[in-house]
Amino acid sequence: MKLNKKLMIIAGEASGDLHGANLIRELKKIDPSLQIFGIGGDRMISAGMNCQFHIKQMAFLGFIEVIKHLPFISRVKKEVLAKINDEEIDTVVLIDYPGFNLNLAAKLKEKGKRIIYYISPQVWAWGKGRIDKIRELVDLMIVVFPFEETMYKKYGVNVQYAGHPLIEHVSNYKPLTREELLGKLEIQNGKEILLLLPGSRKHEIQKIFPDCIKAAVQISKDFNMQTVVACSENINESVFMELSAETDYKIAKGFTYDLFKHSRFGIIKSGTSTLEAALFRLPFIVVYKTNWITYLLGRILVQIKNIAMANIILGENAVDELIQFDVNSENIYSKCSAILGDPEKYNRLREKLSLIDKKLGGSGASAKAAGLIYARLNETH
Repeated sequence: MKLNKKLMIIAGEASGDLHGANLIRELKKIDPSLQIFGIGGDRMISAGMNCQFHIKQMAFLGFIEVIKHLPFISRVKKEVLAKINDEEIDTVVLIDYPGFNLNLAAKLKEKGKRIIYYISPQVWAWGKGRIDKIRELVDLMIVVFPFEETMYKKYGVNVQYAGHPLIEHVSNYKPLTREELLGKLEIQNGKEILLLLPGSRKHEIQKIFPDCIKAAVQISKDFNMQTVVACSENINESVFMELSAETDYKIAKGFTYDLFKHSRFGIIKSGTSTLEAALFRLPFIVVYKTNWITYLLGRILVQIKNIAMANIILGENAVDELIQFDVNSENIYSKCSAILGDPEKYNRLREKLSLIDKKLGGSGASAKAAGLIYARLNETH
């Protein structure tokens, strides 16, 4: 029997690109001759993927944004399915990105393809309705949180827990020293860093940045700090200058983990970055703001109290969250200054964050996930 040596991997955003790259590297360790096609970013391409569409082309978020891009989304699906057919690919790995990936999974199922989902959509947040769909479509769900495995087993989904790949990514990272980072960013040695992460998509930055930077600059003045804005690789720095008249801040590209390590405090847009900050034990607050229609629909659908992954994992409101209409410069200033001005409160938050990596288990998630995927490449189904 001819062994199947081809695999398609679909990731639609920066976090998926990171996890996908780690997965590809581990798959290549198992079998260097494996051919991998798909959608991803620079990391996945560097790891050895033949890229059909770049995540920069897929950077839309929310109901309204998706509707605007429906013709493009339709073309991507059509071309992905054609590639799978042309290359005779039998197994497809979907990484998070549920709006696109679950719809694609239905098309793949019709064609008899094996579907492996790595990093579950947050069905525990959006309601259990999607679980029935996942059970019908997905041959194997590989999850990164222990509570997800329990939930999926309850609903009869074939599931395996691999651990969270961010644990290994953070633990393997070799950060710059504080002095090196301050030198590269041209920051005075006597000032602590106030880190602002306003997101990796232009439209979310437009919603979040103006209020955040106004508050951050004032906080930095009052607490003798330097505001640093972590800029995603796919964002032009001029975007920030267009959105605010504030100028007393630095923009940093490519130093996010170094900033997590050496900053005093963070103002961070809801998403993967909040979990990364927590793993570095950086005290922070979470902000989230989107199109108001998207938000109102989300309020109807979302069934959990918290949006910060640190709070969900810890099962308590350890990190302050400011959502939608509460995102304004006054509230941001108030929440941040209350923690920065109270050493006991600050240290208590750091202690809470230090519990997260223990709750998620050790490293090796990417290798385990790769082993689970490779073992199924040539199974009959």
